Amino acid sequence: MILRLLLLVGGGFALWWGWHWWRKASPDKARKALIAAVLAALVLGGILLVVTGKLAGLAAIAAGLSPWIGRALRLHQMWQSVKRMTGRDAPSGQTPPPPPQPPADTAMSRAQAYEVLGIPPGASPEEIQEAHRRLMRSAHPDAGGSTWIAARLNQARDVLLG
Repeated sequence: MILRLLLLVGGGFALWWGWHWWRKASPDKARKALIAAVLAALVLGGILLVVTGKLAGLAAIAAGLSPWIGRALRLHQMWQSVKRMTGRDAPSGQTPPPPPQPPADTAMSRAQAYEVLGIPPGASPEEIQEAHRRLMRSAHPDAGGSTWIAARLNQARDVLLG
C-alpha cells in the first residue's frame, strides 16, 4: 500500500515537473523529449508485460494491428510521392526550379544524332533502334525523365532512320 502511494506521489511530481518544463522548452527540445518519453514508456510497458507474464496479449495486439500499420506506411509513402510530384515538399515560399530550356538551335546533324544515341557512325538500323529503346527506358517522361531529352532521342532516331 505504501509502495503504491509513493509511486503515485512520485508520478504526480514527475508530471507536474514535466508540464512546467514543457511550457518553457523550445519546440525542438520539446519534440525530442516527447519522443524519448514515448519510447521510454514503451520499453517500460514491455518490461512490465514480460515480468507479469502477459506478453502473449501484446503479441496478439501487434498481430491485429499489423495490417493497419502496413496500410498506414504505404499511404505515407504515397503521400510523400504526391508531395514530390506537386512540388509541395519544397520549403515554404520556394518553388522547384524549372526544367532546363532547350538550346535555340534544334536542328540536328547525323554526327550529333550518333553522339546523342551513343553509337558509332555507320551503325545498322537495328543498332539504332536498340540504342533508342535502351535510352528511352530511362529518359521517357512516364519513367520520370525529361520531355526535352526524350524529344532529342526521338529526333536523333528520326534523323538516322528517316
